[in-house]
Amino acid sequence: MANESGILETARQLVRLATAAGAEQCDVYAVRYDETEVTVRLGEIEKLVEAGSRSLGLRVITGGRTAVCSTSDFSEAALERLAKDTVELARISAPDEFAGLPDPEMLARTGGGELQLYDEAVGALTTEEKIRIAVACEDAARRYDSRITNSDGASIATRSGETALANSLGFASSYPSTLVQLAVEVMADDADGKKRNAYWFSSERMLHRLLDPEEVGRIAARRALDQLGARKVATKEVPVVFEPMTAVALMGDLAGCMSGSALYRGATFLAQRKGEAIASKLVTMTDDATAPGRRGSRPFDGEGVTGRRNVLVDQGVFRAFLFDSYTGRRTGNQTTGSAGRGVESLPSPVTSNLVWEAGATPAEEIVAGVKEGLYVRALMGFGFNPTTGDFSRGAGGFWIENGRIAYPVTEVNISGQMPEMLANIDAVGDDLTWFGGAAAPTVRIAKMMVSGT
Repeated sequence: MANESGILETARQLVRLATAAGAEQCDVYAVRYDETEVTVRLGEIEKLVEAGSRSLGLRVITGGRTAVCSTSDFSEAALERLAKDTVELARISAPDEFAGLPDPEMLARTGGGELQLYDEAVGALTTEEKIRIAVACEDAARRYDSRITNSDGASIATRSGETALANSLGFASSYPSTLVQLAVEVMADDADGKKRNAYWFSSERMLHRLLDPEEVGRIAARRALDQLGARKVATKEVPVVFEPMTAVALMGDLAGCMSGSALYRGATFLAQRKGEAIASKLVTMTDDATAPGRRGSRPFDGEGVTGRRNVLVDQGVFRAFLFDSYTGRRTGNQTTGSAGRGVESLPSPVTSNLVWEAGATPAEEIVAGVKEGLYVRALMGFGFNPTTGDFSRGAGGFWIENGRIAYPVTEVNISGQMPEMLANIDAVGDDLTWFGGAAAPTVRIAKMMVSGT
């Protein structure tokens, strides 16, 4: 049981122990992984990490009363103790009529081999190869321009492991997965001595899909240099263009309003709006756990429910919230296979691969169509109220004049109301770009308030 191939059997055994200890329903979420991280700064190795971990969490539901306990000790005695302790904790917890495992017919039937979640090449990378990749990435950034004066380092991280889940309904399955991520951050000196820093990254399940290290470095350097000479702008209402990375951030704010947790708590402006137009017809958003090779893909969610593609917004019409079993029951809905989970936590709705579907307009035409406006390269702060839809975030990027990038801007604020912002989207680019488990194209909102700070 202690070897790597035994994590699923360990989960099964703990289900049997918990059932024998009096659990009416239970499930076990277990993970094991090996991870590494190599960081270089100014050409020198700064950090080398190699670590392994395994842990599991047991959820017990008895009489509507729930408890979760976790351990990294897989010995027989530790598992028996965990089972008994968790059952006892459940018996003294407050009852909840909506607590329970998923309906059996919702559980996954396949192990997800077709999803391409594991790449042997990731685990086969040697320390020397990782050092070479990180050095090449940082070196490309530092050599890009003499105005790049400092570096916060380049890091490559890998993770190889297995996720397993077993429950008292008879479900038991696991899947392997890998992850490799490369990132770098560099600084440029502005004329007034202010440091302008920028970063770039690439994050993939498959090594061959990782962006070229030198290109990651060059992008980070260009983004730092692009900020030199940044200035403030006067307050005015103008079109605002979001580059793909900031469009992902905007989509993330909206996705939080589409969670079953937000719905049952009454903390979303989308309550009672399912089936209504909430955005321009140019807007289609999906959450897809079945996309092959993508970071958020999974054959089953944190409860064992089959992963699926959920359409959230279809040509402007709001189609779906994301539910796990609990939030689905609380709101009179079914799970959408969206349960996320850690070994120490209860399941809750999360996104998998969140995608703002591409449009048909080239990104350069989106900018060319703006007489005066803001091109957003960075968003700061957390100024979004999901209950009311009020949006206000710090921003940086470029000022657009007569359809061209004119100069960099900084210390500005963009604000609006999310429903109006979505309705005023008048262009969606064809340049869909992935950032880990999310993707978006360039997006233009016809008018927002831009103010100097």
